[in-house]
Amino acid sequence: MKHFRISIIVTVALMVLAGWWGYTQGGVAGALTALWITGVLGIMEVSLSFDNAVVNASVLKNWNPFWQKLFLTVGILVAVFGMRLVFPLAIVAVATGLDMFQVWTMATTTPQEYSRHLMDVHAEVAAFGGAFLLLVFLNFLFDEEKDMHWIGWIEEKAGRIGTEGLAVLLALVAVFVAVELVPAEKQFPVLYAGMVGIAIYLAVGWLSSLLEEEEHDADLGKIVQRGSIGGFLYLEVLDASFSFDGVIGAFAITSDVVIIMLGLAIGAMYVRSVTVYLVHKGTLDEFVYLEHGAHWAIGILAVIMFASVKYHIPEWFTGLSGVGFIVVSLWSSLKYRKEMRTAQ
Repeated sequence: MKHFRISIIVTVALMVLAGWWGYTQGGVAGALTALWITGVLGIMEVSLSFDNAVVNASVLKNWNPFWQKLFLTVGILVAVFGMRLVFPLAIVAVATGLDMFQVWTMATTTPQEYSRHLMDVHAEVAAFGGAFLLLVFLNFLFDEEKDMHWIGWIEEKAGRIGTEGLAVLLALVAVFVAVELVPAEKQFPVLYAGMVGIAIYLAVGWLSSLLEEEEHDADLGKIVQRGSIGGFLYLEVLDASFSFDGVIGAFAITSDVVIIMLGLAIGAMYVRSVTVYLVHKGTLDEFVYLEHGAHWAIGILAVIMFASVKYHIPEWFTGLSGVGFIVVSLWSSLKYRKEMRTAQ
């Protein structure tokens, strides 16, 4: 319970704030509605980002205490306020040419217009996030040094023939396919965004190898293992790729930007708590396929994001697909643990 204490305190504070905001907008009925929607958004954010928590934990468990604390303090502030509030505002500011204050005014006074601008750049953001997440998944899949293989021959074969170069090639192909799915006027922005997603993934790896001795030839999957500025940036960009999907989905529930921010912030805090719990309890060592399930969930999310440049993918499907991989990987882990006990 101690791992969730801060999240519970923050939840109470933010729910009070949501109730007050709702009351100022519509009295008691407005307060009750605000509380309900804030709670729903918090749950939605957890369901969409649970696999993010597992991947975060798989990286953080090998970090030294300094980098762990830095990510779980500074990192969560960036995740809650930066990625779920400032990041969408910045995207709309770039798209419209307005300054941040003007965009914030738009978001709070004419949320429908803000939502429209945000939806207008969905294809570009999906291409960026899809490219980055696909590389995360493929480099995990192509890691020939993995001792455990969840989906048998697929992971074994991929580990033998896959390289970081092949991962980049497949990500480029995915971006080009996404470009073909969008109208002509969107093709260059989508191509540009996808290239930026790939470039940032590679740049984080290069920065890490530049700053850390004896790791100049390591790929990003190895570099992030010990904790570094590169690993920190890697997790922040990973979180950004996850969080914007939640922001877009939130507008299907409400156009109130304040409520969206509060609800997603609550969800982000619980994702942090789950991450801490998994690290401190050594859950990933106990459930050996959980990390595999999370990365496969990331792979599916990348495919969904690329597909969403043209097709509407329901938020419930996105959330359940990730949770489904997590649940199946947990079941596989329990089965494996039982078999090991029987063999002993």
